[in-house]
Amino acid sequence: MDADDTRMLRHLLAARPVAALGTLHQGEPAVSMVPFVLPAGHAAPLIHVSALAPHTRDLQQHPRVSLLVMAELAEGMAPQALPRVALQADAQLLVRDSAEYAAAREAYLARFPDAAVTFGLGDFSLVALQPVSARLVAGFGRAHALVGPALAQWLVG
Repeated sequence: MDADDTRMLRHLLAARPVAALGTLHQGEPAVSMVPFVLPAGHAAPLIHVSALAPHTRDLQQHPRVSLLVMAELAEGMAPQALPRVALQADAQLLVRDSAEYAAAREAYLARFPDAAVTFGLGDFSLVALQPVSARLVAGFGRAHALVGPALAQWLVG
């Protein structure tokens, strides 16, 4: 992957505030929308989810999830060329009152200050999505697969 593709796809993660979260729901694939943040210097995106949401129960029962972040479709752009990042990750609920939770909360609220109220509700949890693999598409014919240390290094920046 060249430097331009790397920059453009990393910018996508920083600029787009929402992603599609794929989970396994009662044995069937399910997709929902989640706000997310990838804190600077970290490889695991964070989501803040309610226990009332089916996707939260899904990821507790089956921690392997997928997260898709895509650029906005510009006029005249072929949908197949849409820049996107698809991560496969293991969902890990963060323990309240831990240093990791406090840092994640701070990073999440820096991006979504209006979410402060939901941190006061007992049914919300912060979840770190520990990346396993990724498919990066920078445009038509410009696709890349990353796993392991190369993926972590790319996400950290």
